[in-house]
Amino acid sequence: MAERTETVLASRAKTAASIIKKLEQHGMEGHFCASRGEAVELVLSWMKAGDSVTWGGSETFKESGMKAALDNAGCYRMVDRTTASTPEEQREMWRDRTSADWFFMSANALTVNGELVNIDGNSDRLSLLLHGPAHVVALVGMNKVVADVDAGFKRIRTVACPLNAARLHTNTPCELTGTCAECHAAGCMCCNMVVTRHARGAGRVRVVIIGEELGY
Repeated sequence: MAERTETVLASRAKTAASIIKKLEQHGMEGHFCASRGEAVELVLSWMKAGDSVTWGGSETFKESGMKAALDNAGCYRMVDRTTASTPEEQREMWRDRTSADWFFMSANALTVNGELVNIDGNSDRLSLLLHGPAHVVALVGMNKVVADVDAGFKRIRTVACPLNAARLHTNTPCELTGTCAECHAAGCMCCNMVVTRHARGAGRVRVVIIGEELGY
């Protein structure tokens, strides 16, 4: 069993190394960590006390232990969108989030050619990826790696959306049937579909590939 685990990890590291080269060509930093613990340690080494931190809806952010590590550190200003209730507070929260030092997210898919593939409903997550925070950290488990953009969108429709719909109770076809119907329901999560093929601003987007299966 241990030998098999080492073989799988070595294969994943090799795949990640190839993706990282592509990411660098596309203006993004790439990093590989064998485990979630290593990933958390790496990211914390980039940060300094007093930095402001915000995040999008991401199971990987929680499963990796990143959210808990940031909370427990007690030295970062956590900008949590869920604490805003009134329209005025939400507008102020948005201003704080767009100017945050760090924005954490995952990706719905990462291609072997170094492209991030994402969908979003309210597009809070995607808007902050595209513009705003000084640094974006995408924590990506190996289960998110796909052959190309088309495979990325297929993964979203057949894996990510049905699971997220069940978690969020969107009352969309993908929750009710487990199959994407390319709907226009009120709770549609596929309002915007974005491929990040290149990032301006060297080092702004950092993709941390984790040698485990995390998130949806």
